[in-house]
Amino acid sequence: MTVAGRQIATSVLVIGTGGAGLRAAIELAEQGRDVLLVGKRPVGDAHTTLAAGGINAALGTMDPEDSWQQHAADTLTESYLLADPATVQIVTEGAAESIRDLERFGMTFAREQDGRISQRFFGAHTFRRTAFAGDYTGLELQRTLVKRSTQLAIPILDSAYITRLLVRDNTVFGAYGFDLRDGTRYTIHCDAVILAAGGHTRIWRRTSSRRDENTGDSFRLALEAGGRIRDPELVQFHPSGLIEPEDSAGTLVSEAARGEGGILRNDLGERFMKRYDPDRMELSTRDRVALAAYTEIKQGRGTPRGGVWLDVSHLPRTQIMERLPRVYQTLMDLQLLDITTTPIGIAPTAHYSMGGVWVRPEDHSTDVAGLYAIGEASSGLHGANRLGGNSLIELLVYGRIVGRAAAAYSLGLDAQIRSKAANSAARDEVDEVLYRNGRENVRSLQRALRNAMTEHAGVVRDEPGLRTGLTELDDIERRLSDVGVHPDIAGFQDLTHAFDLKASVIAARATLETALERRETRGCHNRSDYPDLDDRLTVNLVWSGPGQIEHEAIAGIPAEIASRMRAVSADGKLVE
Repeated sequence: MTVAGRQIATSVLVIGTGGAGLRAAIELAEQGRDVLLVGKRPVGDAHTTLAAGGINAALGTMDPEDSWQQHAADTLTESYLLADPATVQIVTEGAAESIRDLERFGMTFAREQDGRISQRFFGAHTFRRTAFAGDYTGLELQRTLVKRSTQLAIPILDSAYITRLLVRDNTVFGAYGFDLRDGTRYTIHCDAVILAAGGHTRIWRRTSSRRDENTGDSFRLALEAGGRIRDPELVQFHPSGLIEPEDSAGTLVSEAARGEGGILRNDLGERFMKRYDPDRMELSTRDRVALAAYTEIKQGRGTPRGGVWLDVSHLPRTQIMERLPRVYQTLMDLQLLDITTTPIGIAPTAHYSMGGVWVRPEDHSTDVAGLYAIGEASSGLHGANRLGGNSLIELLVYGRIVGRAAAAYSLGLDAQIRSKAANSAARDEVDEVLYRNGRENVRSLQRALRNAMTEHAGVVRDEPGLRTGLTELDDIERRLSDVGVHPDIAGFQDLTHAFDLKASVIAARATLETALERRETRGCHNRSDYPDLDDRLTVNLVWSGPGQIEHEAIAGIPAEIASRMRAVSADGKLVE
């Protein structure tokens, strides 16, 4: 990699320093290609660190009868048939190799006494196939990948905000951005770009994402470069987000708490999952458990704080401390609550973008030559309901695949594209925001957007609410053009918030419009005015801008996977 002032050149640029970006960069480095990682958070504190429960792979260490085919069948079944079968097969078939990669990189897994990797049940899995490191699996994964990237001397610029991809003739050739600390502008030229900048769950008020992450950056960068967004309406609301304290509302209580035997009760003391999924109870799918909790609260059986109770106090204290140490510490830190004796107040929280940038299953390439997307930024694996533990294995499998694909693409180029016009447009965009000095406060507009999405596009939706949400979004978008940005000695945070908001507005519009279009109840998407599955909507919705939605057919499921699938049913979904 060569650097000259504000000009940077590399073979492949990876945007996002979480697990997906790191795994792709490691593959590129091991393939001998120059690579640069950029991100807007410190690399040791990327969103991946919050993933608690585990990583799925049909290793068969606990249940020898498990197989990648059954893992694929479970994934497709719980996607409500909206997952791409080829993507599912690639991930589940390649999962074991990715676990071996992590072992090669030095990751510590929980193990049985005889040395086998331990695996536990997660909701809706046929067998125990979730490998883990306590309840801090994402943190251990991130540490492992950071350590490996350090060994490979991969350069990381983790204080850079990318505002625009540089494109000419539908081919990406770089990116433009600025330093969050001092505003220094970066023009990065490269052969290929891998987009690994996360999802869009921060556009809701209660979310498991932290402040200023998952604001829809991937959506905006891809769309403005010429890409498309698939299924943005399919957002997973995790059942167990904390209610208090207010500044930490939405912080996740890992699904591992239910996996280890946690019980859900309403304020009447009833174990309410008996009403919604009496067979699987607390180990039902995330969409059903979230909707069940939402229904209990809406029908007046919630706690005084507007939640339900998650109780692990009946479990042995040693089990809690060994298997749920992070949950224990989080509740102690935030509420001085001892989960070994006291239940936890929880409510559904926006957790995961199951839709994302449209990509091809074989290599996650996009509509734009040289542009790839991976991790939560991409789409195809999860459909209308993500299995817990599938996100971490997805970023590992496709991190390896996309790293190799980008390396091959870079090697195959005869010449490097450049465009003064694209560079100028990117520079002018930042200047226009930076020097506008408008009257609107960006934080107030962010709050207004999150309130609108929470009220009108939450766990349960209907047409009047979604249309009201679009009307409120129109007003926010108009006011966005009058935002004031005021950098100071502390940095350029105002400028980052303004671009975060630009991204969030795009992500919100995509979500609201496709949620209107999907007139059915399927998985995480609950329409009270359309409570049934509609077979005609067993399609992906592909959004390419305001009012532009295509229905994309889904490929057939291979027989060896289809034979292992259960029937998909919406029974018990909208109980109210």
